[in-house]
Amino acid sequence: MTYRNPPTTPRKSATFDDYTLSEIRRAAATGIYDIRGAGAKRKLPHFDDLLFLGASISRYPLEGYRERCDTSVVLGSRHARKPIELKIPITIAGMSFGSLSGPAKEALGRGATLSGTSTTTGDGGMTEEERGHSKTLVYQYLPSRYGMNPRDLRRADAIEVVVGQGAKPGGGGMLLGQKISDRVAEMRTLPKGIDQRSASRHPDWTGPDDLEIKILELREITDWEKPIYVKVGGARPYYDTALAVKAGADVVVVDGMQGGTAATQEVFIENVGQPTLACIRPAVQALQDLGMHRKVQLIVSGGIRNGADVAKALALGVDAVSIGTAALVALGDNDPRWEAEYSALGTTAGAYDDWHEGRDPAGITTQDPELMKRVDPIAAGRRLANYLKVMTLEAQTIARACGKNSLHNLEPEDLVALSIEAAAMAGVPLAGTSWIPGKNGF
Repeated sequence: MTYRNPPTTPRKSATFDDYTLSEIRRAAATGIYDIRGAGAKRKLPHFDDLLFLGASISRYPLEGYRERCDTSVVLGSRHARKPIELKIPITIAGMSFGSLSGPAKEALGRGATLSGTSTTTGDGGMTEEERGHSKTLVYQYLPSRYGMNPRDLRRADAIEVVVGQGAKPGGGGMLLGQKISDRVAEMRTLPKGIDQRSASRHPDWTGPDDLEIKILELREITDWEKPIYVKVGGARPYYDTALAVKAGADVVVVDGMQGGTAATQEVFIENVGQPTLACIRPAVQALQDLGMHRKVQLIVSGGIRNGADVAKALALGVDAVSIGTAALVALGDNDPRWEAEYSALGTTAGAYDDWHEGRDPAGITTQDPELMKRVDPIAAGRRLANYLKVMTLEAQTIARACGKNSLHNLEPEDLVALSIEAAAMAGVPLAGTSWIPGKNGF
C-alpha cells in the first residue's frame, strides 16, 4: 500500500508577498519607478499603540460637558507682533493649488474659518478662493518659489518655511503635466501640460546660518508682524528642531512619514523618514534642552485621524497638530460612492493612488473643469467643520477623563504604551509596568 501525505495549502512568502510580486512585474514591464500620492501605507507604530490611563481615585475627573476644558492655542508669540490665536489646536496642512482644485481650496478655507483655525497654502502660491475664505491663512515658502511674491507674503497671517515634508524628507515635490492647467501654469510660471518636479532644497541657502538670514528677510518684508514657521520632515527631529529654533523660528512643524503628498516615488514614501510617533519626543526634548518648550510652539503632522490622536500628541508635549489626508476625506475625497469610477482608474476608494493623475472622481485632487463641478465648497466646508468639531469634542472628552481643564494640561504621565516600540518612541511606560525602554540604559 502506498502512503501519501494529505494535501496542504500552498504557503506564500512573507517577503515576496502579492504586492511585492506585482511591483517586480510592473517594474520589469515598464522600466520606471512607481509614483503615487498619500503617505506611507506600511504598518508603523502609531498613536493607536498608546492608551490614556484616565482618572479614578488618584486623579479627579472633570464632569462631562459641565466643566470647562480649554482648547485654544497661540502660535508665534516668540518674535511676531501679531501671533496667531486659534480656537482649536488642529490646523489644516499645506496642500497646493495644483494638487488640489480651486473649489477644494475654498472648502478648506471655509471649514477652517468656521472652526476657528488656520489653513495653509501649500506649494504654488496663494489663490483668491483660499485667501478670501480663510480667516487665518499660513503661506508656505518652498524651495520651488512657485507663485511667491512679497504682496502675498504680506497678505498672509503667518509664513511657513518648508525645509522638508514627511512623505519625502530630502526630496522635492512632483506635479504631473495633466494637472498643470492654464491657471496653474500662470501661477507657477511653468509651461502648460509639462511634468514638474520641485527642487529638494532652497536655492539661496545651504544650512542653518543661511536659514537665519532668510527668516530675518521674511520678517523685514512683513514688518515683523507674521509668525515664521519652519517645517521639517521627520528625519532628525532633535537636531532639526534645535537648529530651527537657533535660526529664529517662532513655530516648528515636524511632519512624520505618515504625512501625505500629492506625488512622489513610492520607494521614497515607504522607506525614508520616521513614524510620526518617533518624531515627537526628540523634538520636544530639543525644545526643553534649549529652555524653549512652549515658548517656541511645536506642531506635529502625519497620520492624525481623530480626537484621540490629537490628545495623545498634546500629552507628549505638542502645542498643535496639522491634518491633510483626513481633511480631504472630510471634504469627500475617496468616497465609496465614486467606487465605479475609481475602479475604472485601476484603483479603489480609500487607496489614495490617484491623487497625482488629475482624474479624481470626487473633484478634489484634479484640475479637470467637469470633475471640479462635483465639489460644492460650501457643503464641503461644512463637512470639514463638522469633522473638526468632532475631533475637538473627542479630545476634550479624554482630557476631562484625565482630570484636565485644558487640552494642553495633558502630559506623558497620562499615557501608557501597548508595545515596546511605542513605549521607547513615546518615552512612556509599557502598560502594566513602570518600564520605559531605553531609559537609564535599559
